[in-house]
Amino acid sequence: MISTQRIESAACELVKRRISGDQGDVLDVNCRPTDNEQAFAIQTEVSLQWCEQVNDSIGGWKCLQPIDGKWVVAPIFTSTINTIPPIPIWPTGLVARIEPELAFYFGQDLPVRNAPYLADEIDAAISRTHMALELIYNRHAEPSQCTHFDNLADGLVNQGLFVGPQVDAEQAKQASLINMSLVYDGHASSLEGKHPNGPPRTPLYWLVEFLRQQGMGIQAGQVVITGSYAGVLEVPLDTDIKLEYQGLGEMQVNFTSK
Repeated sequence: MISTQRIESAACELVKRRISGDQGDVLDVNCRPTDNEQAFAIQTEVSLQWCEQVNDSIGGWKCLQPIDGKWVVAPIFTSTINTIPPIPIWPTGLVARIEPELAFYFGQDLPVRNAPYLADEIDAAISRTHMALELIYNRHAEPSQCTHFDNLADGLVNQGLFVGPQVDAEQAKQASLINMSLVYDGHASSLEGKHPNGPPRTPLYWLVEFLRQQGMGIQAGQVVITGSYAGVLEVPLDTDIKLEYQGLGEMQVNFTSK
């Protein structure tokens, strides 16, 4: 088990990178997580230090169902959630890296309690659904050297979220497959979008139970994304981007370098 001092030291380094946009090596072996619990402990400390240093809060979460027993969960900070382009980001080279998703907003709290929440209770707490783009940035200079636990500790390469137009909630709830079209600056492509867990609320149900077990709840106003329909897309900076979810809607966005 990593000591409290080493958890704090690891988090301090990762928070510095979040603030500066710098990339660095994997953590020192004495601070480097080797399992879910260690990585989540560092991630939680990152949240505490970040929110204290920049006067922020947890505005939402990203999640998927566990992959081969590995947790896929990370906070999205309120100050990094945007709705009005252009969106300032840390670019990767000359491009923005994005993941097309659906975002579920909670209209009421799901506080910690002894009993698990039923799916119907969670559904009833969701107030609206939006198109969204997760904003991706790896704060490790050599991603190939990272384990899943390195990335889990650092928030699973999340640097924020762009929330697009609201969509029909019932239609989106069943949208395991979404055909997409991406258009920008003379480029046009079609994508056969497929949610990695089938119905897109499936990971959300897992998240609520996971947080309950950690002594954490969902707060009204928080937003949850549950997995990319098309992996990571790379798009140019300072360019108008249009992405259509066929049958649901379309969004337009532009990214600029911080």
